[in-house]
Amino acid sequence: MRIDLCLVGIGTGNPDHVTRQGVKALNAADLILVPHKGAGKADLAELRLQLCKELVTNPATQVVSFDMPVRDADDPNYPAAVNRWHDAIAEVWLTTIRAHLPPRGTDGRVALLVWGDPSLYDSTLRIAERLALQLPLAVSVVPGITALQALTAAHAIALNDINAPVTITTGRQLRDHGWPESADTVAVMLDGHCAFQHLAPEGITIWWGAYLGMPQQICIAGPLAEVGERIQAQRHAARAAHGWIMDTYLMRRGSRAW
Repeated sequence: MRIDLCLVGIGTGNPDHVTRQGVKALNAADLILVPHKGAGKADLAELRLQLCKELVTNPATQVVSFDMPVRDADDPNYPAAVNRWHDAIAEVWLTTIRAHLPPRGTDGRVALLVWGDPSLYDSTLRIAERLALQLPLAVSVVPGITALQALTAAHAIALNDINAPVTITTGRQLRDHGWPESADTVAVMLDGHCAFQHLAPEGITIWWGAYLGMPQQICIAGPLAEVGERIQAQRHAARAAHGWIMDTYLMRRGSRAW
């Protein structure tokens, strides 16, 4: 039994963010896996299911949900906790694939819907490497709209200054190590605690966005010293209202006056 696993980037979950190549890949799949991350994030699974309902027209394609393992957030050894979590996810994938595809000896095509793009701060490809240790596997990727693309489009700004680099990092790195050395523009992802509050805000402009590309999209921009607290308050309120939030932001030093 060989599995063709296609990772389809779906942007923010807006059906219009899925490319025609992505739609073809979803309809070519025998099985589409949809993770369920618990009651607090039920809307995320529902978004994926709704997207499948709108885009998948092949009656032979199965759409199956599975319960996502929970990472041990209390383990001080973050890399070790993440590795154990990825091992558990790969095992759930394997169990679900074997339960819903034809009997062993028959090839199958499986698709996974990935927020944003599988190449940018997403672990799906690393989990797929673990799956390949347990069964013959061929992995393909259909790129999607990244959070950074959606963010810069929402604010109608360029990602970089003329002939200038951009540093992409995480909230954890920004909190623990501060502003990256020699960086003028910093894009921050996976920040659940507004790590920008730990920076000296003078001279920094921020462009922040949540639910990018979706009906509930929120965007705030301006000098960090002036809008930082408003972003934190808005983020807290939005998360309470929706039960979940996906947000990212871009910061630039020495930007034009607002």
